[in-house]
Amino acid sequence: MLLAAALASVAIVTQDQAALRNAPRDAAAPQAVLWQGDLLEIRGQRVDYLQVYDHRRERAGYVLASQVRTTSLTPAEAPELLAVTRFLRDTPGSEALGIAYAAAYLKAAPAGTIGAEPFDAITTMAERLARRAAQKQGSDATAAARLDIAAAYGVQFKSYAQGDAIRLCYDGDAARRVYTYAPTPEQAARAALALTRHDCVDPALRPLERAQIDEGRAELLDRLDAAAELPGVLKNRLHLRRAGVWSAIAYERARRADNGMRQAAQRAIDELAAVDKNELTDDDNTEYIDAAIRVGASRWAADLPVAAGESVRASIVTEPGEPGQTCVLLVDAQHGRATPLVRRCTYGVAWTASASTSPDGRAVALAVQPLATWRELWVFRAQGDGWTLDVLPPAAADPELGYIEFAGWVPGGDKMLLAREARIDGRARRSFEVTNLATLAADKQASTPSLLALFGKWQDPAWKRSTVSVR
Repeated sequence: MLLAAALASVAIVTQDQAALRNAPRDAAAPQAVLWQGDLLEIRGQRVDYLQVYDHRRERAGYVLASQVRTTSLTPAEAPELLAVTRFLRDTPGSEALGIAYAAAYLKAAPAGTIGAEPFDAITTMAERLARRAAQKQGSDATAAARLDIAAAYGVQFKSYAQGDAIRLCYDGDAARRVYTYAPTPEQAARAALALTRHDCVDPALRPLERAQIDEGRAELLDRLDAAAELPGVLKNRLHLRRAGVWSAIAYERARRADNGMRQAAQRAIDELAAVDKNELTDDDNTEYIDAAIRVGASRWAADLPVAAGESVRASIVTEPGEPGQTCVLLVDAQHGRATPLVRRCTYGVAWTASASTSPDGRAVALAVQPLATWRELWVFRAQGDGWTLDVLPPAAADPELGYIEFAGWVPGGDKMLLAREARIDGRARRSFEVTNLATLAADKQASTPSLLALFGKWQDPAWKRSTVSVR
């Protein structure tokens, strides 16, 4: 960190694009451009300029005294440094400057007086800085400069490729340090939220590694004191994060045939239901939609699988395939496991509890989940002398978050009801559809089922009872 060495007197740059000049004159040539949060060692003063040395750039020069704030990093100045840190923590656009003041406070304060607050502040500012920088996608010089300044104070970031974009995440070091200083419930909750973000789990992890990370995230979130008094906004954020984490765990346990999947899925559903929608901010409303999609994708894990048995009508059974695969078989009274009507294998989870056969026996719908945050609908249809299988995705785009589910059969055998919800390219979309079984195209669709007369008449009671799409 820049403050590792003991400096008699230092200056913290408070203005972006301040000039480090080679002489104490406005007309002197600039040697470097300084940014909020840059730390300079003071070596003298000439008129209204300070003579300084920039250790990060290894360059000496002069800077206007009005563009910096000076401190001697003594214990007497620690309370003032903490007060400024507290103010900047909640000032968007001043993250690098706030991190500089927090680092200065940690250098100035006696060891026995340091608590969790500066680390809580660094966590808040580093997370906000990462989000702001990611939105610029590397095209903004100010964002890049402030990331460099934060890194100079030991605040590190990780980047992950996400399609054509780059996901930037704070590595969470200060958040982990919060727990070593007897944090308040609010500080502990903010640290847990910072350390359990869904979008900051490495997408390149293998399934077992990802499962271990998710179990660890759940343990960290559950370590918080359930009896602690927290603001409603913070309680909501914890419920939403737990809902998303437990829905991922339910999927991972299902892939391992772990009986604990039902408890995990029910926990996810309960956490989503515990959210007080009156306490949702605009940003939290986005998180609420995402949490609902995550829970919706894995909700079938909470239901007991249907026992396979003989049936005159077409029905679904499963059997192991290649390592890691489940094979889905469509069978009836004349076509058993040995000679199924259709056989298709998948590396995803086939939720047999979701299987539904149309009243005329000529169509079957099955939920299949290939990813923790993406669930498809397999539609088997009798055509001529055979059967076909079509896979309906939540959206016609690369998966981010989404699910599609069967919502009911319409008498007559030519239509079924569907609900789907997905986030594609950052935008969330929820729709309810009356789908033509012959073409699998939507005849009608609406943003709420109450706008579709057939939903009012023929929606499946089991779907209405357990879906999270109607909330």
